[in-house]
Amino acid sequence: MTTAAIIVAAGRGTRAGGEMPKQWQLLAGKPVVQHTLEAFSGIPCVLVIHPDDREMAEALLPHARIVEGGATRAQSVRNALEALSDQGVTRVLIHDGARPLVSPALIARLMEALESGPAAAPALAVTDALWRGAEGAVTGTQSRDGLWRAQTPQAFHYEAILAAHRAHGADAADDVEVARAAGLPVSIVEGDEDNLKLTWPGDFARAEAILKGRRMEIRLGNGFDVHAFTAGDHVWLCGVKVPHDKALLGHSDADVGMHALTDAIYGALAQGDIGRHFPPSDPQWKGAASHIFLRHAIDLALQMGFRLMNCDVTLICERPKVGPHAGAMQATLATIMGVEGHRVSVKATTSERLGFTGREEGIAAIATATLVQA
Repeated sequence: MTTAAIIVAAGRGTRAGGEMPKQWQLLAGKPVVQHTLEAFSGIPCVLVIHPDDREMAEALLPHARIVEGGATRAQSVRNALEALSDQGVTRVLIHDGARPLVSPALIARLMEALESGPAAAPALAVTDALWRGAEGAVTGTQSRDGLWRAQTPQAFHYEAILAAHRAHGADAADDVEVARAAGLPVSIVEGDEDNLKLTWPGDFARAEAILKGRRMEIRLGNGFDVHAFTAGDHVWLCGVKVPHDKALLGHSDADVGMHALTDAIYGALAQGDIGRHFPPSDPQWKGAASHIFLRHAIDLALQMGFRLMNCDVTLICERPKVGPHAGAMQATLATIMGVEGHRVSVKATTSERLGFTGREEGIAAIATATLVQA
């Protein structure tokens, strides 16, 4: 069987405000109707437009199949159905162009329902109390039993809904009304709260939030650093000065834990490592405090639209003992990065006396950072 989708976008949508019909207004940087068409990826679509919008539609959506609508919604749908009459279509999805958030799961439920009947439509049961009102006052109540909030896309066997539209000859609230007038049974499938129809200006903000949640980008990065011991009486670890009978050797303050964490953040951003941003050949960074590097990495993440979700630093050494200082290290890193303490983990392990850390020749550190879209 061959499926096609009809995207009805011929209305004027004045309640949404703006200088153009709502389906052509921008949502997350793209026209609403473009989001709607993309939701039907892989399904041939017919876009029904108002004649006044043809030039705009052809410029913005050059690959879309375009049909001009009629004076009513029902006539617009029929125009699209007739345009599909020689295309071998057996099933059709009819969808409002101002519903840009339809999900693949909802489409799949409709396709499954058409296996056992000629028509199916998504809906949500009414759960709120219902009133009747007039002139700003409540005049009565209405039972919500058996009431549903209708959505689109509404799905049909193509020949059945084409015949229903040809016989109907009048406008209708939606295609389920046309189908029922022709005697077609329509099954209800579970709708989706996110599948809202953009009607009022505030709906755009809600749709933007839903899109952002769906498309949230998560980045992971890891970092590894090693510093050898040298003469001294303390080491800097994750921003904390820890007494020890040796120091760590490095161009900066040699804070091996903070260096690993900084590189983990740069790695999540695909922005190289500390050496790219603070070359050791540059004398201005000699002896520099490592919080400069870590703060730069966090600021760069914010500039690129990301924030730190959590990080984990593991210090690998026999001595000094990290446990007594881990809480202070966690708090210091959190302060430098401007995040809550519960997003920062600092722990330590030994290498069981194996390797250079086991011989107490230096300290190694590994770190992982998770960034999410801000």
